[in-house]
Amino acid sequence: MSLLISLELQSSNFNLSIHTSLATQGFTGIYGHSGSGKTTLLRWLAGLEKSTPGQLTFQNKIWQDDNTFVPTQQRQIAYVFQDAHLFPHLNVQGNLDYAYHRRFNDNGPVMKQVCQWFELEGLLNNHTEKLSGGERQRVAMARALLSSPQLILMDEPLSSLDPHSKERILQHLETLHDQYPTPVFYVSHDLEEVSRLADQLLLLDNGAVSAQGSLLDLSTRLDLNLSHEENAASIIETTIKQHDNHYQLTELSITEQLPLFLTKTRGNIGDKVRVRIPARDVSITLKKPEKTSILNIIPGIIDEIESDEIESDKIENSKGSRALLRLKISEQFLLVRLTKKSIDRLQLQPGQHVYAQIKTVALLSDQNKQ
Repeated sequence: MSLLISLELQSSNFNLSIHTSLATQGFTGIYGHSGSGKTTLLRWLAGLEKSTPGQLTFQNKIWQDDNTFVPTQQRQIAYVFQDAHLFPHLNVQGNLDYAYHRRFNDNGPVMKQVCQWFELEGLLNNHTEKLSGGERQRVAMARALLSSPQLILMDEPLSSLDPHSKERILQHLETLHDQYPTPVFYVSHDLEEVSRLADQLLLLDNGAVSAQGSLLDLSTRLDLNLSHEENAASIIETTIKQHDNHYQLTELSITEQLPLFLTKTRGNIGDKVRVRIPARDVSITLKKPEKTSILNIIPGIIDEIESDEIESDKIENSKGSRALLRLKISEQFLLVRLTKKSIDRLQLQPGQHVYAQIKTVALLSDQNKQ
């Protein structure tokens, strides 16, 4: 299943030119900085920009072109805005009932299931004005699921929340990702947020697609703004090998010969998990150190070093004293941010065998949640 997009929008102060296809499965992150066109694209997908020219096809059905316009309701889409947009005259239960009684089909989750996913059992009798921002967004997301849509659009739903509320909802969305088959298009300008949720990414820059593909592939491409973000990180696929109760550690394996340790987490032996390794928390050594406090020391081969020819004004957040390199770890890649002086001092070159010392490893999916 796919969504085919051909969109051209020109105005006095903004142009949007997107011609692509997107797989309609899992979580698709639509990422870019303010003004890149993320929200305009999402509103067009929802049928909220009727006058915008272009062609949109969903599962071989034309939703919009020069001669056709399928209204929002008939597209069977659920839209979660930055503001929850709850009905103020109804309590939580009433808001949920409204969506459930008007659901598009009977294939979606039931009320009890959704309330458990978003921890709403104790809020059902509360009026919406008494809810916190995080609670309102949890109700909005639950309401979206209860409508049983064929596509869910989320427009920066966590941007106005405090860190605690944001983390709580991210955990709910991670659970949703594993248990709910309906595709989600998720707009955000928060890289860490997108990294935790997205299977694939659509990167927008100044109204155009700069890249698209899997999260794992795009996160370590040196030619993209994504790798030059201050919080840029690699996404590595691993397997849980064993739990160490004495030291409260979990051993993961990249391969049988490449272990990776992190603070003990839940999960069964053999479970596949993805980890996030910030580029700023990796250093390089030419020889494997024998006495060090760092547990994660991984051998690899330098695949690519950021070229001096890359112009800093073309790469947002580029720092003149620093550079990136990409390290091949078995069949995966690790992003490393170093000073240019360190690269020169160690005389690092593509093809060179080195060791990566990894300071921070974090699971993308929080196995410690209940």
